[in-house]
Amino acid sequence: QAYLNFMGNEFGHPEWIDFPREGNGWSYAHARRQWSLAGNGFLRYAWLGDFDKAMIKLVKRYKVLADGYAWNLLMDECNKTMAFAHGDLLFVFNWHPSASIPDYELPVQAPGKYVPLLSTDERRFGGQERQAMDGEHFSFPAQDGDNTERPHIRIYNTSRTATVYLRTDGRQPSADTGL
Repeated sequence: QAYLNFMGNEFGHPEWIDFPREGNGWSYAHARRQWSLAGNGFLRYAWLGDFDKAMIKLVKRYKVLADGYAWNLLMDECNKTMAFAHGDLLFVFNWHPSASIPDYELPVQAPGKYVPLLSTDERRFGGQERQAMDGEHFSFPAQDGDNTERPHIRIYNTSRTATVYLRTDGRQPSADTGL
């Protein structure tokens, strides 16, 4: 069980990370992180540092690493989207370079109301704020590809983002209540 972030070039680190090994003469020259980059206000590394802190806080608060294995809910190759659950949290990753999909339907582990807790697209992390963080997504029954019924939700699946949703027991009010 682990959490990994801000390791190498995939997170914008300006240099590669190369641990001491025979091939580099057992050098420690590139076996370091440049944490000072997060303190430079002219660079975007501060946003990566802020996101890292928020993610660690979320992981601790909801005991994600103590929850055991994640439940894979969706692997959508066409839309480059992956969704999995850890306890009451739903993680949705969209790696598509350009496709943001309104009303994207995805299965969830349990019925309820899903509210976004954390998104890489929030302004505080340098994002474009395309998704409303005060949104509520109520589950509804739907058929999966194997004709089994399970709860689903609809979200705005924004390109190049990751969003964490919290499931609550709140159900959508029925139409006849007038709410």
